Amino acid sequence: MRSFVKSWIPQCLQILRSPCRLFYGCNRLLTSQIISYYDSVNQCEKELPEYFNFASDVLDKWSQLEKDGRRPANPAFWWVNDEGEEVKWSFEELGFLSRKTANILSEACGLQRGDRIIAVLPRVPEWWLLNVACMRTGIVFIPGTSQLTAKDILYRLQASKAKCIVTSDTLAPAVESVMSECQFLKTKLIVAKGSRDGWLNLKELFAVTSADHKCVKTRSQDPMLIYFTSGSTGSPKMVVQSHGSYGIGFATSGRYWMNLTPSDIMWNTSDTGWVKAAWSSVFAPWINGSCVFVHSLPEFKPVLVILSLKVEGSCPGKTIHCCFQKLRKLFYLLFFPSYKFMSLKHCLSGGEALNPEVMEQWKIQTGLDIYEGYGQTETVTICANMKGMKIKPGSLGKAVPPYDVQIIDDHGTVVPVGKEGNIAIRVQPERPFCMFSEYLDNPEKTAECMSGNFYVTGDRGIMDEEGYVWFVGRSDDIINSSGYRIGPFEVESALIQHPAVMESAVVSSPDPVRGEVVKAFIVLAPAFVSHDPEKLTQDLQQHVKKVTAPYKYPRKVEFVQALPKTATGKIQRKVLRNKEWGKA
Repeated sequence: MRSFVKSWIPQCLQILRSPCRLFYGCNRLLTSQIISYYDSVNQCEKELPEYFNFASDVLDKWSQLEKDGRRPANPAFWWVNDEGEEVKWSFEELGFLSRKTANILSEACGLQRGDRIIAVLPRVPEWWLLNVACMRTGIVFIPGTSQLTAKDILYRLQASKAKCIVTSDTLAPAVESVMSECQFLKTKLIVAKGSRDGWLNLKELFAVTSADHKCVKTRSQDPMLIYFTSGSTGSPKMVVQSHGSYGIGFATSGRYWMNLTPSDIMWNTSDTGWVKAAWSSVFAPWINGSCVFVHSLPEFKPVLVILSLKVEGSCPGKTIHCCFQKLRKLFYLLFFPSYKFMSLKHCLSGGEALNPEVMEQWKIQTGLDIYEGYGQTETVTICANMKGMKIKPGSLGKAVPPYDVQIIDDHGTVVPVGKEGNIAIRVQPERPFCMFSEYLDNPEKTAECMSGNFYVTGDRGIMDEEGYVWFVGRSDDIINSSGYRIGPFEVESALIQHPAVMESAVVSSPDPVRGEVVKAFIVLAPAFVSHDPEKLTQDLQQHVKKVTAPYKYPRKVEFVQALPKTATGKIQRKVLRNKEWGKA
């Protein structure tokens, strides 16, 4: 671990030390704290520290700066909902509440360092407390989207061997329906106003739990997070990120891509179950001392987002991070001259490639560029259009340190400028510290993503003569619809459970709003061939919504007599996908 980060840590320290006009010098507040910590740990070699904990080494440092009057009067966390409720915490209050939560996990829930906890929650303040509490206790945090079904939850509980699950009263019945099959699950924690039999209530435990807690000393390599990410074959994989990889890895992109300072408010609209919530609602804002703004947004409402952005006075600076489809929906509202965003200063996009026309119209209405970034669950920000760079609409930007990003062929050789190939990150002879540790319990998949000296992202792209990377598409069968990664196997597994389906193949299909959507090619069972296609399509769509997370359902369905297959009988999804995208 030590050897492959030597070349990056001096750069990280230099970034933190350097005064930057783009940041008005605000980051100097945190600079002295983090630099003194790193220097004291490894003054000679300037390596990634052997021990690191984001809660004690970053959040508690900001708390001390608040007490000393050396941080702007800006909350650390700000949450609102449609009912007019509001929560604001300083870093000191965040520390106090997260220590209480840490004691709840250790005492009432009986969890120990290294245990795993799954949190399937909407955008509620408790999600952030649990995140930080797990850092303080050394418990591994596993987020999940609230759209998970009982089947999804069962798979995650069994695969992760989680000892505790935290959810809302909405999803509690789904957990109860599968808990008899989860041998490792010991404790159920609910975030709700009322009690529920068999569940510990987080709100009730807050009233009787002490805030006296000492943060554990975690190594930089210790696991901190596990994210389930969809694959083109098989069930979702478990991506392990360490305290060092995510805890320190967003220092550069948080400052130079997100352009964050201690005076800013960062609004990221991502679901708590997706990795962008960790990126832009936890690590990048808080390592820069910014305020994390959250709207509960049970569903995405463009008008509500627009109105929230219009709020002035209490918002000295605000940054919004939107997914592709959300920017498209907002775009249609921007033609009203009454919409002025006086406090909006910086706009970001991530999740999938952004249409240049949307970027152009956004700038016409707001006067602001959209700075696109690109990364994966397995990494931090790989490429970005960073503040001060020339923006090339449609480009992912340039490589973000410490990554050496190259376009390679299938044999691991770098291809010439302008030639399409696999987007890859150099991991030999020195592996960047801000990479995932492994696919948990899946050494074969961990090995498969390496090619020669490179980690292969699975995306295809082109690099121009100035080093800008241009996204071409997925090299596998993953469907990226509105920023949601959907594996065809998951949808096909749901479809095959319906008696009408004899065989199916799921691929991406172009869509003007979502970029791409799920399309299912289905071979019907003989008894259903004469059924009404329109009604059968609706039945199948509703079936998938019930069996798996609703966002995975096929928005397009085509009934076929046979599926294209190889000589060995494997379905050729690429043939179907090329047909959909006009490349046949």
